[in-house]
Amino acid sequence: MTTATVGLLAGLLLGVAAAAGGFTGFLIAVILGAIGYAIGGQRDGEFDLTTILRGRGRG
Repeated sequence: MTTATVGLLAGLLLGVAAAAGGFTGFLIAVILGAIGYAIGGQRDGEFDLTTILRGRGRG
């Protein structure tokens, strides 16, 4: 299991624990899952978040 997958699962579990139920809880779980996946993917070297977060004007 890759770090990205572990991050995704951790984010989803945190989202469910933070907002138990409803559509808002679902959205929070999805957002935290995506953040967890992105951090895990960055850590595994699957993709580079610095290119996304750096912005256009700074080179």
